Amino acid sequence: MVPASKTIFFTLLLHIFFLIPSHQYHPLDSLTPSEFTQIQSIVTKAYPKSTYNLTFQYVGLKEPTKQTVLSWLRNETTTNPPRQAFVVARIDHQTHEIIVDLSLQGITSKKTYNGYGYPLLTGEEQEDANKLASTYPLFVASISKRGLKLEEVVCGSFTVGWFGEERKNKRIVKMMCYYLDGTLNADMRPIEGITMTVDLDEMKIIQFRDRIIVPVPKSDGTEYRESKLKPPFRPSLKRTTVVQPDGPSFNIVGSQIRWADWEFHLSFDARAGMIISVASIYDPEKQQSRQVLYKGHVSELFVPYMDLTEEWYYRSFFDVGEYGYGLSSLPLEPLRDCPPNAVFMDAYFAKNDGMPLKMPNVFCIFERYAGDVMWRHTEATDPEKLIREVRPEVSLVVRTVSTVGNYDYINDWEFKQSGSIKVTVGLTGMLEVRGTNYTHKDQIEEDVYGTLIAENTIGVRHDHFLTYRLDLDVDGDANSFVKSKLRTVRVNDHGSPRKSYWTVDRETARTESAARIKLGSEPVDLLFVNPNKKTKMGNLIGYRLVPYGVVGPLLSDDDYPQIRAAFTNYNAWVTAYNISEKWAGGLYADQSRGDDTLSVWSKRNRSIENKDIVLWYTLGFHHVPCQEDFPVMPTFNGGFELRPSNFFESNPVLKVVPPS
Repeated sequence: MVPASKTIFFTLLLHIFFLIPSHQYHPLDSLTPSEFTQIQSIVTKAYPKSTYNLTFQYVGLKEPTKQTVLSWLRNETTTNPPRQAFVVARIDHQTHEIIVDLSLQGITSKKTYNGYGYPLLTGEEQEDANKLASTYPLFVASISKRGLKLEEVVCGSFTVGWFGEERKNKRIVKMMCYYLDGTLNADMRPIEGITMTVDLDEMKIIQFRDRIIVPVPKSDGTEYRESKLKPPFRPSLKRTTVVQPDGPSFNIVGSQIRWADWEFHLSFDARAGMIISVASIYDPEKQQSRQVLYKGHVSELFVPYMDLTEEWYYRSFFDVGEYGYGLSSLPLEPLRDCPPNAVFMDAYFAKNDGMPLKMPNVFCIFERYAGDVMWRHTEATDPEKLIREVRPEVSLVVRTVSTVGNYDYINDWEFKQSGSIKVTVGLTGMLEVRGTNYTHKDQIEEDVYGTLIAENTIGVRHDHFLTYRLDLDVDGDANSFVKSKLRTVRVNDHGSPRKSYWTVDRETARTESAARIKLGSEPVDLLFVNPNKKTKMGNLIGYRLVPYGVVGPLLSDDDYPQIRAAFTNYNAWVTAYNISEKWAGGLYADQSRGDDTLSVWSKRNRSIENKDIVLWYTLGFHHVPCQEDFPVMPTFNGGFELRPSNFFESNPVLKVVPPS
């Protein structure tokens, strides 16, 4: 095991001795603390707080065009692309879009947004909203009526969605409160029946209702902290560690990561969280680096709950567009979240006032060897001369964790020497539960929208749909999408004793409408190919999408949450590249109406054959809670793989030398 101090020292050496010559920064680098400060100064100078009510809802990099970035990477230009930022601000209760040019030290574009939907919620305004209840007389009286201690009550903010109402002119959230009093696991102790609506711009409670009194679930059994748990304990396993006496095999140069034949860029965004860009792999046969992925990230996370009660029906969250997947990131814990050989990286985002806030240890990067086999074969034709060849699977993992309210999402991008990119998400944390009068399943004679997981505690049924935006550039940015259907063929000519076999029917999607795929109903192979390049055997080079399990939505198409989340209607979409089409649920997801989403863009039915195109893939989970999910859930995983398909001339890891 390498001590943490030596790992940090090694990383610093890499930064010192492997700086990119002639370039001060990568054009896709995240905004730096000094740049956030600059942006804040420029915007507040234009809208002084003495005159305007100004808050920063989102501040992120306004990335240069793809061709600009690729030209820079090819050293076709000696100048750095201009650094610009995209700012979404609330100014006097209106949403403003502002482009700041850091080179020119000024605002180059600004406009007021008047459409449906609102920008990201900030952490500060949620905290301010949550504090309102403790001094609101009607709420104080309701807590007293229930015999609860006001000082043990904490509240949380919930976005309200849209359910066919006419235009709303207020940024509002609804609040639900929880009871501590003997536990820190507030999620397991909801105070049901109370609904409070908060106007975020005015920062006041504008509606209150106390509908019903339901017992607060007990604190017994809700503890999950290691230091507070009491015997009996499960047997402890013997120590397992990772030893890399020569240090890691990867280099980190600024935000560029090099490992094995892979090179890619890692950045952070307040909305998307982790972003992987300009990923390429070196082909030793061709003696050149070859493009695979220009940019990949989580685009939206749709979490609808299946409870129709008054305090629950509206819970159909867009966690990326409403709360921010990046804003929900938290520091990773060494030796627990990441193994001993991990190297950590920090990130920054803009607070409500525009000033930067550091989030330490948001990323960890490590090499994984879990005893898996990359490839093997035993040749036993001659038992006296047994031939066995085995190569261990060693991969590189980049990890971050987003804790959106009660759920913790463990996000991994894993790069394999074979050329595959494996993307996984692990779900853990707390269920969202509803208080109930029931203490045993036999008492229940109605649909309670979930499972009784503890006394007075219903774990509510719900879904998770993560939509990834994957701008694949397979050996170049002119690609096509090929659907290969596996079809059974009956043998009728008596020329073979077989009765059937299967074959492949390939179809290249010419337009966006032909590239919408619902997986699971029939076997299908999905390929991104470069129609302009072939292997020596004449096959189109490409990458294959390999899903790990397939889940689709169960809500009706005309249900309001599903109208907003119509981008989940298909597992896979392919659209023409458009730098502004980043967020599957729309730029303004809070209270959106589904009029600016992936499903709407796709209706343009643009040409996608031999074009710069983007793959959108949605992985999903239907979660039927069970008692094992209480009081904290063991992790369950989903994901997909981007796997080479005739990209290389032969097995690219045939000549991999095992670690010595």
